[in-house]
Amino acid sequence: MKVVAFNGSPKKTGNTFHALKMVTDELEKAGIETEIIQVGNQAIRGCTACGICKKNKNEQCVLPDDGLNELLQKMKHADGILLGSPVHFAGMGGTMKSFLDRAFYVAGANGGLMRHKVGASVVAVRRSGGLPAFNQLNNFLSYAEMLMPTSNYWNVIHGTSPGEATQDVEGAQIMRVLGKNMAWLMKLVEHGKGSVVPPEQEAKAYMHFVR
Repeated sequence: MKVVAFNGSPKKTGNTFHALKMVTDELEKAGIETEIIQVGNQAIRGCTACGICKKNKNEQCVLPDDGLNELLQKMKHADGILLGSPVHFAGMGGTMKSFLDRAFYVAGANGGLMRHKVGASVVAVRRSGGLPAFNQLNNFLSYAEMLMPTSNYWNVIHGTSPGEATQDVEGAQIMRVLGKNMAWLMKLVEHGKGSVVPPEQEAKAYMHFVR
């Protein structure tokens, strides 16, 4: 089994990275392979709502290649996905938002590529705004019908300078517990394959309220 983690920070080894590493360390202890990929320093533009990925159904975004399609395939073939972001104005980083908007839309438009994978989110913050950013990340996981493990508190760790988050004793525990619970849930899913029938996927119902 493998987990792909995405670092939405422009800083390669900032506090978001350290939060992700705390989780992936526990996953690796449980025998699960991990990979941390930095997207926060990439030039990834937002979705243009062209709808061509939904029309073509080839698991590809048609925007000029910025690496997103390759990352989407990594997500498709992973058993678990871990999202991490710093907090910018009480929200996730802008590049991370652009990446997730496009990746999850293409995934949904192509039959639900993330459905029933295990997914979790973590956030690194200096002081305030951690929960709104955490909720933003979780919205993607929830919409994609992913399975979300929990920890013993919300998955937010505090620190300013790179590496400072390692001094947040409670935050570090939150990340460790999340890693252990994520590994456990992934193993439950893996052992359930072939013996527990998953619920049938329903076609998405769309409504609007303009009369």
